[in-house]
Amino acid sequence: MPSEAADRLATLTRLLAEGRPLWQPLPFRHPGIPWGDAAPGLAETLLALRDAEVERLQATPFDASPLTGRLPVAALAEAVALPEPAETAAALPPAWGEGIGARKWRQIQAFARCVSPGPDASLVEWCAGKGHLSRTLARLHGGPVTGLEHDPALCEAGHALAERQGLAVRLARQDVMDERAAAWLAPGRHVAALHACGDLHARLLEGAAAHGAALTLAPCCYHRTAAERYRALSRRGRALMAEHGLALSREDLAMAVQETVTAPRGVRRHRARANAWRLGFDRLQREARGRDDYLPVPSLAYGRLPEDFEGFCRWAAERKGVTLPPAPDWAGLEAEGWRRLAEVSRLELVRHLYRRPLEVWLALDRVCRLEEAGHRVRLGTFCERDLTPRNLLIAATPAA
Repeated sequence: MPSEAADRLATLTRLLAEGRPLWQPLPFRHPGIPWGDAAPGLAETLLALRDAEVERLQATPFDASPLTGRLPVAALAEAVALPEPAETAAALPPAWGEGIGARKWRQIQAFARCVSPGPDASLVEWCAGKGHLSRTLARLHGGPVTGLEHDPALCEAGHALAERQGLAVRLARQDVMDERAAAWLAPGRHVAALHACGDLHARLLEGAAAHGAALTLAPCCYHRTAAERYRALSRRGRALMAEHGLALSREDLAMAVQETVTAPRGVRRHRARANAWRLGFDRLQREARGRDDYLPVPSLAYGRLPEDFEGFCRWAAERKGVTLPPAPDWAGLEAEGWRRLAEVSRLELVRHLYRRPLEVWLALDRVCRLEEAGHRVRLGTFCERDLTPRNLLIAATPAA
């Protein structure tokens, strides 16, 4: 008999498949309406929105949505409703957070409280880095913890922190993608992973399902995978994808983790300027190349953006081998970039509406994989979204 997770997975598969012609196209790649004639009146509704309403809907796409009469807003909101974290306990001693950034430390505190190993379980951290979570778990549970990390420099740094703090934490050098990592997933082990990316957390799930470990996982970055096309981890997920014709590329998976509600306002302004300049360059490169198609431009790390729009365009043209015209209208092109950014931001609200449903669908596929292996599984959240939008939590224990 299908579980609650399997039923919810079926509902979300149908909703995502039905909405795919609207949420899958990337508006910034299309100079017109990205979904064509598939939804008459939808674009006009979005383009009429004021800036403040756009910003609100980017953060809370289901609340008082102007798209309610055109898209299944209520059904999507219901399908992604999950148990919220328990009432926040008192903060852990500040000394425990030595060497950890403030926001990351708050995330670790919230996640660590959700790790509930059995009385005789051995605690393991998957993709441990410097072992910040491992040290916190060692203090909370009063026992040894082993962190698995492939980078020897991070292992060394983690060892030094654990020794200085007098904690029974060992950083074991281990590539978790290596088949030998399965030795850490035997019955009696409880494995914790906070924001393990893509194939890294998929390997943990498959290993726990095959070998019987318990786990507490906050998945992240589903698109960081070697596969070009997504293959569901669960049998139920694969069957539903085939039934509804749902196909997902690596680019589609990236949509699930593009929420930026926690970014500081200065970072958001920087990102907006970079995006406006990209769109202005897009107009310029289409004219210069005589080809009306999108040309991807490499990303720049924060703080490395050229000082002005002209500098950005010359940098991008050099990287992409585009010959610029002798005297572009820089002011006009930059203004066009900002106009297009306002337009694209409104059209992308459709993708914002389907972003959390896609993320929850991916998490439910992982839940079903573990259930099919005989685990008891709970899907919920471990913190509020303003701390991190990647707040989903999968907790699984093998059946007795």
